[in-house]
Amino acid sequence: MIDIEKFWSLIDEKLLTWLEALIKHLPNLVGALLIAILFSVIARISGKAMKSILHKALESKQIANLLASIIKVCVLFTGVFVALEFLGLTGTVTSLLAGAGIIGLAIGFAFQDMTENLIAGIAMGIRKPFQIDDVIETDSVFGTVKTINLRNTLVETFSGQLEVIPNKILFRNVLTNYSTKGIRRVDVPVGISYADDPQKAADIIVEKINQCDFIVNSEKTAVFAQSFGESSVDLIVWFWIKYPGETGFMQARHQGVTVIKKALEQAGILIPFPIRTLDFGAKGGEKLNTMLTKNKQSQD
Repeated sequence: MIDIEKFWSLIDEKLLTWLEALIKHLPNLVGALLIAILFSVIARISGKAMKSILHKALESKQIANLLASIIKVCVLFTGVFVALEFLGLTGTVTSLLAGAGIIGLAIGFAFQDMTENLIAGIAMGIRKPFQIDDVIETDSVFGTVKTINLRNTLVETFSGQLEVIPNKILFRNVLTNYSTKGIRRVDVPVGISYADDPQKAADIIVEKINQCDFIVNSEKTAVFAQSFGESSVDLIVWFWIKYPGETGFMQARHQGVTVIKKALEQAGILIPFPIRTLDFGAKGGEKLNTMLTKNKQSQD
């Protein structure tokens, strides 16, 4: 038979022990509760403040909201750890930190690609290598930025396609932003005949190109002799346009080629097509008709 009185006395003794411990730790519990409430209020206020600041500082609202939420959660966790430490639960705090580290490591390995894109998106949101409507070129993508998300960036190419680029590609690779300075150089190669003067051609081209209304930094317009081609002296024409601007790159280059061709034609400077000259002399200079004449004379 179970001794009910003894059994009840044990329960009563245990309950009294717990009650005494509760009363003893009641001030600590109240203090820990107040600490948790205080940090909760601080987290809410700091979250709203950081969201307002980050919305002004960052182009992407998603990145701003994420960073504000991370700050808010960090403040809340700090409050929880301080409250547990106030209760004397140091071991619990250590266990929670260790568990959080292990969970974070597991998540990092499981979603490595996603995490890398996310971190790259946050870093680019802070550094701002480009903004919406900027013209950028990276890897095999060249177009206008339409949307900047946490994990990817949407770029509309000049062929009218929408490319979704992972942020880690933009973060790792070389990226050219054509909208940063607002200008772009156009290169137009042209060849003139060996009978014409390259300097005269250069002066004529510079004068005519600078008369175009889309030219900026006209003092930088220049023509340089590049090399001796098979049928021509090869020149390279440099001129600068506003970019992005009313006159697009392709349109400006088209007009540049047209202006150069007309200017050289009006000046009587030849733009030669490929020419082949047959030379039968060992040291050069002996033409076919000369050889035929010599052969005929020797036979006579």
